[in-house]
Amino acid sequence: MQCVFIQLQCEIGETYDVAEAIVDREFHSEIYSTSGNYDLLIKVYVPDGEDIGRFVNQHLSGIDGIVRSYTTLTFKAF
Repeated sequence: MQCVFIQLQCEIGETYDVAEAIVDREFHSEIYSTSGNYDLLIKVYVPDGEDIGRFVNQHLSGIDGIVRSYTTLTFKAF
């Protein structure tokens, strides 16, 4: 499994609705509300061999209120 972090910027007033929609889809490991340029931080595990871009797109598409996403791939854990 590949650990990936996704940060989401949401439309004003839509953060909680976006978070609830993500929780309903049950593809994440953890989800946090954050301060700064992005409103939500999602930790997901993508199955080995699966296209990460396609995985992110499939699980986030159709959720209203998302303005922008930023995906960070991880490597070796220390």
